[in-house]
Amino acid sequence: MNNTYLTTEELSERIKYDPRTIRQCLKDSVLLEGKHYIRPFGGRKILYIWEIIEEDMLSMAQNNLAIPMASGGVCHG
Repeated sequence: MNNTYLTTEELSERIKYDPRTIRQCLKDSVLLEGKHYIRPFGGRKILYIWEIIEEDMLSMAQNNLAIPMASGGVCHG
């Protein structure tokens, strides 16, 4: 599987969010460790997986009535 790994700054350029917003608001609430990002070799560096993030953004855009849940699921209500 070929994934594109991005730093916070590279991700911010692609999704047009400030890097600070990604670190403080999106990480661990919308972007989940193990699904949307990894910490290679157990370090502090975070690498985001672009294909997974893009897929989730597109699926949420198509599902306007869906409410994202903290576990990564969606509430249709």
